[in-house]
Amino acid sequence: MKAAVWYKAKDLRVEQAEEPSVKGEHDVKVKVKWCGICGSDLHEYLAGPIFIPEGSPHPISGQQAPIIMGHEFAGEVTEVGSKVTKVKAGDRVAIEPILAPNENGRYTDEKYNLTDLLGFHGLSGGGGGFSEFTVVGEHMVHIIPEELSFEQGALVEPAAVGLHAVRQSSLKAGDTAAVFGAGPIGLMVIDALKAAGASKIYAVEVSESRQKKAENLGAVVINASSDDAVKVIQDEIGGVDVAFEVTGIPKVLNQAVHSTHSGGETVIVSIWEGEASLQPNDIVIKERTVKGIIAYRHIYPAVMELMKQGHFQADMMVTDKIRLDEVVDKGFEVLSTDKSQVKILVSPE
Repeated sequence: MKAAVWYKAKDLRVEQAEEPSVKGEHDVKVKVKWCGICGSDLHEYLAGPIFIPEGSPHPISGQQAPIIMGHEFAGEVTEVGSKVTKVKAGDRVAIEPILAPNENGRYTDEKYNLTDLLGFHGLSGGGGGFSEFTVVGEHMVHIIPEELSFEQGALVEPAAVGLHAVRQSSLKAGDTAAVFGAGPIGLMVIDALKAAGASKIYAVEVSESRQKKAENLGAVVINASSDDAVKVIQDEIGGVDVAFEVTGIPKVLNQAVHSTHSGGETVIVSIWEGEASLQPNDIVIKERTVKGIIAYRHIYPAVMELMKQGHFQADMMVTDKIRLDEVVDKGFEVLSTDKSQVKILVSPE
């Protein structure tokens, strides 16, 4: 089968790989239909390894680089292990790619995304969505409702990040928020904030096309290339209740903190390639809070219910669809330079 294999930063190759087979009692084999290119994938392509194991195998997948990439995907079940009860051949599924301790088709930890062994199918070995087929555990598959397409199924993973970020924040219905960065995850956060009842949402972004998408979602857009976002927010409402940092840029993290009012909260959603500095007094003197979130947990069913209600829609988020053979030139290379792109979906067919 064809697969996109990561060897090192800037070295992603579409090549022939061995088609995986069902070996475990709770294994599920999936024929991939669509897989999205994630910001984390782009980080790995440009500056990895970050989550990709190199030098020693990941403790759960048992693999290290080179590995097949792709963790935002949906597909059709083609075969299941002897003890699988959750799905059957022919079912349409969205994949929850978290690698964490599991047994008997279930994650063993309540907060499984916080395990020291955290990894991701498609980043940490074990196969991935940038391939024709992959095998995952029963605990990682969720049936896609009839109302949703495979394209929507591929968006469940990034939408889960956005919804988890909002759920883990202190935001209450009627509160105000600012989202710094209106890329794929930032837009998902904005949509999740709408679902949570935020009364006013600022979107701080440099790309005109992404500004437009944020505006279409109901956000008040601040052009970061020409306006002082902190000044605008502080002058208009005296600071937001919660700010979400979704860029991974050090100076933007500081802007997010300063955009909140006294006692406000900043949630860091980004995965970082390097360090960032903060002046602790900016937090201490205003009794602000800064917290981080990683991935999601117990949230896929809620995401798909919100999708059925019109949230996290593919026609809003997806800006291009390409074939697996094009994943480097028309996928990763384009995303690294063209900030008008939001979500690119890849089909192995």
